[in-house]
Amino acid sequence: MADAKLTAGSFKPLNKDTHEEQEKISAPSLTFMQDAIRRLKQNKVAVVSLFVLLIIIIAAALAPVIAPHNPNTQNVAYANLPPKIGDGQLPGFKGETDVSGVKVDKYQQAGVPKGKYFILGTDYLGRDLFSRILYGTRLSLLIGVLATLVDLLIGIPYGIISGWRGGRIDTFMQRFIEIISSIPNLIVVVLMMLILRPGLLSIVIAIGFTGWITMARLIRAQTFQLKEQEFVLAARTLGETPFKIAMKHLIPNLSSTIIIQTMFTIPSAIFFEAFLSFIGIGIPAPNASLGTLLSDGQKAFRFLPYQMWYPAAVLCVIMIAVNLLADGLRDAFDPKS
Repeated sequence: MADAKLTAGSFKPLNKDTHEEQEKISAPSLTFMQDAIRRLKQNKVAVVSLFVLLIIIIAAALAPVIAPHNPNTQNVAYANLPPKIGDGQLPGFKGETDVSGVKVDKYQQAGVPKGKYFILGTDYLGRDLFSRILYGTRLSLLIGVLATLVDLLIGIPYGIISGWRGGRIDTFMQRFIEIISSIPNLIVVVLMMLILRPGLLSIVIAIGFTGWITMARLIRAQTFQLKEQEFVLAARTLGETPFKIAMKHLIPNLSSTIIIQTMFTIPSAIFFEAFLSFIGIGIPAPNASLGTLLSDGQKAFRFLPYQMWYPAAVLCVIMIAVNLLADGLRDAFDPKS
């Protein structure tokens, strides 16, 4: 059998345009943050939760504009009115109450002028419940944000210093954390009430007193890993100060941990404030928070359940939305988890 011979005609020149097209990278170059946002957008539950939170935040921020009534204005003649919208044609919002099996128009009994109504009813002092929920949501969100800021301002530097220095300094700082974490938050709140008057400041200090511990521990663990990386060793070799290394290298690489932990801290602070207000040592009257509204509503829950259901629903929506968004952020920033 004769061997095949290769000649110049056996080869065809490669098209230059086709060759260059094959060498191109089809996918665009993405930074870490852009890639995380792309993964977050693919998580439909997290995106919906984000939009729900934005709607709640905007409504709370615009409470002075949206609220139809002053949340602290009392009118005992309008006490415990049921929800009503417009002319009362919408089911569940007709302004009627069941008295001995008979539907009674409470607005007509209270002498409420025609055309005046309360979307979510009124409380035992005749205050508009919808307006109080808007202002209460704003106050609860404010407490959550302020407590989270305290968490960030203390937890991040503490964790970086502890992880960076190591040795005896790290041991001492961790023993201090263990001492602080052994003190129950409720005791701290009571002590704050003795030193400061009950209110926003005392609650934020009480929540922030131990709230930064989890952040500090997570940052410390990550700092232990990052300080041995090549880019950090190179920065130290070039004579960079620890402060510049922390600002340029550590904190950007810790951003995912910080964002994720922050999203879990906010609902914890809101729920703790609601708990304090529910047991009567939180926001003082006449200011409203979701906790005080729940506390007032549960007193008449058997006869007027709507006074508790509405603030409870808002609190549940906030807690669920923030936790689902936090799960989505964790999957986006740390896919390995």
